[in-house]
Amino acid sequence: MSRRPARASDTQPTGGAAAESAGSTGRILTVPNLISFTRLLGVPLFLYLFLVAHSDVAALVVLAVGGLSDWVDGYVARRLRQVSRLGELLDPVADRLYILATLIALTVRDVVPWQFTVALLARDVVMTANIAVLRRYGYRPPPVHYLGKTATFVLLAAFPTLLLADASAGAATAAGAIGWSLALWGLALYWLAGGLYLIQAGRLIRAARSSRAEVA
Repeated sequence: MSRRPARASDTQPTGGAAAESAGSTGRILTVPNLISFTRLLGVPLFLYLFLVAHSDVAALVVLAVGGLSDWVDGYVARRLRQVSRLGELLDPVADRLYILATLIALTVRDVVPWQFTVALLARDVVMTANIAVLRRYGYRPPPVHYLGKTATFVLLAAFPTLLLADASAGAATAAGAIGWSLALWGLALYWLAGGLYLIQAGRLIRAARSSRAEVA
């Protein structure tokens, strides 16, 4: 009898991720989901304030609140036991949109050099290709790793700090040093998390190929 390769839907992530997945629901109107929707609305608001209105202080506030809410929605979901499938999808989407929008905006305004932007976006290109390959073998994207969440949190802390350094001459030296330390640390963690995802994908693909070879 042939064996079917395990799919992402057949396996459960370990640790805290397993507990969250096991307790997730199909609910939509939850407090953490409302926080995530608000975060999404903050992306175009930030772009308008920063690139069109040139209200750097207001843009800084929006960016800081958006970064902080990345932690708040997860905390609220666990505390209120309102972990949902929609929330599990919205959270990484909001993270990526904030990083992408902020990165492009800061590059346009020459707050960060284009080399840093390319280095960060290249990782997302690699991950997009990785997910496409996994889908060819019938797997869903792997669950978010804690290292990836840490990298996202660090980057979302770095960007408003760099914006503060650009907007305030008095804080430029200290905020610039802190901001770039966080940005480079976040970039390194971002790529390290990407490497872990690639290793995980490689194992799944090898298992699928081995199973297909046995069937043949």
